[in-house]
Amino acid sequence: MPLTLALLRFKCALVSPKAFGERGLKAGWVVLKIQSMSKLPLSNITVIALEQAVAAPFCSRQLADIGARVIKIERPKVGDFARDYDQTVKGQSAYFVWLNRSKESLTLDVKHPEAKNILAKLMAEADVFIQNLAPGAAKRLGLGATELRAKHPKLIVCDVSGYGTTGPYSKKKAYDLLVQGEAGVLSLTGTPESPAKVGISITDIGTGLHAYAAILAALYTRERTGEGAHIDLTMFETMAEWMGHPLYYTHYSGKAPRRSGPDHATIVPYGRFRTKDGDVLFGIQNEREWVSFCDKVLGRAELAKDPRYDNNTKRTAARAEVVALIENTFAPWTSEEVVAKLDAADIANSRLNTPDQVWDHPQLQARKRWREVETPAGPIPALLPAATFEGFEARMDPVPAVGEHSEIILAELGYSTAEISALKAAGAV
Repeated sequence: MPLTLALLRFKCALVSPKAFGERGLKAGWVVLKIQSMSKLPLSNITVIALEQAVAAPFCSRQLADIGARVIKIERPKVGDFARDYDQTVKGQSAYFVWLNRSKESLTLDVKHPEAKNILAKLMAEADVFIQNLAPGAAKRLGLGATELRAKHPKLIVCDVSGYGTTGPYSKKKAYDLLVQGEAGVLSLTGTPESPAKVGISITDIGTGLHAYAAILAALYTRERTGEGAHIDLTMFETMAEWMGHPLYYTHYSGKAPRRSGPDHATIVPYGRFRTKDGDVLFGIQNEREWVSFCDKVLGRAELAKDPRYDNNTKRTAARAEVVALIENTFAPWTSEEVVAKLDAADIANSRLNTPDQVWDHPQLQARKRWREVETPAGPIPALLPAATFEGFEARMDPVPAVGEHSEIILAELGYSTAEISALKAAGAV
């Protein structure tokens, strides 16, 4: 792909003229931005993402963060259905603005007769193709990995699904909560009385991160061999991998870890403890820390050698006694006083924060993690990606409107203005 020209057009289309006052876009700034983009690891990589919801968009956003050109294919007029999950961020979905910055939006009715030609031209220019459509949908559209890689041997195809293309669950739809249940996560999360889902989309996020890592590995392999790859990634197998500890623990002990609310199921003390004015969380990870905790926090050094509590297995069996002992000691102290004592003893601890408290967290502010990202409804704050690189900062480009870049992309593929108008009139884009 003529990336320099494409990127120039992309940047001109994405950058809000408001950022430059009445003088509008400055050519010098655009050149500077292109030079900055060229420093990013994936600045020469084009990703076609036929994606929706969370898992695949989270993966492709990671790729965009480090420079990949991500062309997101959406339904004409309505776009990715995740745009309508809620309207909390200036009338926009919190999910969508989080997952889709730094992408280009191409609207395309993939079932329209003209879609096949457009998709073929896109694939001819692509380095990576990601899709997370319903089971079998990509293959029916002629976008199966075998067919694509026969035509484009260097292409990396990443298929994200609930359960994969084989096995008794291959045709089963999958959503985050449902996979949490199928993979046993729900059985471990919640209180003894009731299971509970994890409060964030852990299945989707985990799957997206595994897809991201796999694509980077495939790109690295292609640099050495010249060959693309087919990556088959499932939400269920992601969660099964993440369930490693409880799977081993249950299989070999004969009993599953108990649901324990905010407390660790198999390590004591590790969880939430009441104070005079609230709660704190802390954890003891080894016997050296238990000795320090008994001495410097509880003021009872002899407890460390008490045969009822002198290893984690015994403390776990006597959980109620240990918790009562700790909370009785904490009762006269405020949370701030308890945290100070824990810090002095070098015992890991934290507050039980709400999302609002995390938004204003002093650590995020001290490390200057917040940036501003443009959206169709105006600028919003956005956190930098978790990985910080020396020498470059991740892209933090706008969240696209539905079909914002359709005309630009189609023109790059060789369509004339008249042909683009005809495609729009026919409902193809």
